[in-house]
Amino acid sequence: MIELLFFAYRDFVADPDRILAEYGFGRAHHRVLHFVDRHPGLTIAELLDILRITKQSLNRVLKELIEQGYIAQRTGTSDRRHRLLTCTPKGRQLAQRLAGVQGRRVRRALAEMGPSLREPASRFLLAMIEPEERAAVSRLIAGGEPTAEIPAGNGACP
Repeated sequence: MIELLFFAYRDFVADPDRILAEYGFGRAHHRVLHFVDRHPGLTIAELLDILRITKQSLNRVLKELIEQGYIAQRTGTSDRRHRLLTCTPKGRQLAQRLAGVQGRRVRRALAEMGPSLREPASRFLLAMIEPEERAAVSRLIAGGEPTAEIPAGNGACP
């Protein structure tokens, strides 16, 4: 099973990796674009909680995306210390292009499995997430509050 997960992940990221290379971007750029596109107005603190990367790592990637016009940043209205992130039209186009190639791969795999196995596949993936994070991740996926209850964890993810 571990080998299957390894190979599935390898191929799942291969398509967007090729696209990202055209822009001089990597997987960290992809993750930032994805979540900012899905959750406009996301704060930097929320993004750090979701991605579990260091502030230093995020700052480098975010700086590139802002300077090249893929992400816009504005000051929060209720708390001026917050920086709210949104994709620019250029950023949204790239985020959707990346999601499109991954979505096609997922749809193809689900079609091969048949409709009756979609729900068990989703349950399996959710079960791979730490138990105390599942509810918050489910809300995030459903479009709820980004990090309402995602525990801080114990370090950055690769």
